[in-house]
Amino acid sequence: MQQKSWIMMGTIYATLLQVFLALNSVAGDDKVVSLPGQPQVSFQQYAGYITVDEKQQRDLFYYFVEAETEPASKPLVLWLNGGPGCSSVGAGAFCEHGPFKPSGDILVRNDYSWNKEANMLYLESPAGVGFSYSTNKSFYDSLNDELTAQENLVFLERWFKEFPEYKSRNFFITGESYAGHYVPQLAQLIIKSQVKFNLKGIAIGNPLLEFNTDLNSRAEFLWSHGLISDSTYQSFTSVCNFSQIRRQATNGPLTPVCAGVYGKVKREIGKYINTYDVSLDVCLPAVHSQSHVLNQLQDTPKIDVCVEDETDTYLNRKDVQEAFHARLIGVTRWNICSE
Repeated sequence: MQQKSWIMMGTIYATLLQVFLALNSVAGDDKVVSLPGQPQVSFQQYAGYITVDEKQQRDLFYYFVEAETEPASKPLVLWLNGGPGCSSVGAGAFCEHGPFKPSGDILVRNDYSWNKEANMLYLESPAGVGFSYSTNKSFYDSLNDELTAQENLVFLERWFKEFPEYKSRNFFITGESYAGHYVPQLAQLIIKSQVKFNLKGIAIGNPLLEFNTDLNSRAEFLWSHGLISDSTYQSFTSVCNFSQIRRQATNGPLTPVCAGVYGKVKREIGKYINTYDVSLDVCLPAVHSQSHVLNQLQDTPKIDVCVEDETDTYLNRKDVQEAFHARLIGVTRWNICSE
């Protein structure tokens, strides 16, 4: 009898061990030992793919950064960038609030990284954004916000299976720009589906909520800051406004009239002006040493206006992609925003 008990206990132990190893094998494979040029850090990083549709072969890419200190007691924050079609890894992690920012061939610590307070999960979504992909190209013709929310939910369900220690953690969904649609739609779907996530709240910054209200003010802003001419301003308000342009671009090619107006706007603004902060220095091409040829204002914090270009260069390095376990499927290079 005693021998049978020991055999049963051994069987149970072996089963539990197999389950534990299975749960941790994928997460272990996704562990990022070190990114090229990265300074030494004490927190863990993971990056890789979660399959959200086996039949259509759709995989979403993520970058997960544990909190700098006491990650077991910190919340989990999902970050979604907008666009639609812009990368949460490139724009969110490397240009804004991730642990590192590229500087030449190396990475430097970001003093304002959100992983000082939370475990950060950056998701490139939907498929076709960044390193995320679908091998079935017809998928892109039927892509919409509802499908994006559904596949983001599938991603979360499967991601939590790989990182089960985070499933009961306080969970927040955050984002910016077009994530004004992505974030609340995903939160609503989580609530309706009754999945057991410990969702505590959402946060959206500078969100795109409604095209007419949010977008048509762009013409007034550009004109009042001297970035477009009087005649272009008139065309941008009366002939084809920005909400029309965005709607057309979302559903297909621009009409010749709107294409003409938008072309004039872009030519007058130029390539180097940051319309989100027109007071910043400009990022010039590398042949002119980029931002280093311009003197920063002495009484303002130094802002790397070329961080987007540097991020593009960094994430297109083969050694970086290998460290990230990333692959290029259906594209020849990583882009911060995709059509």
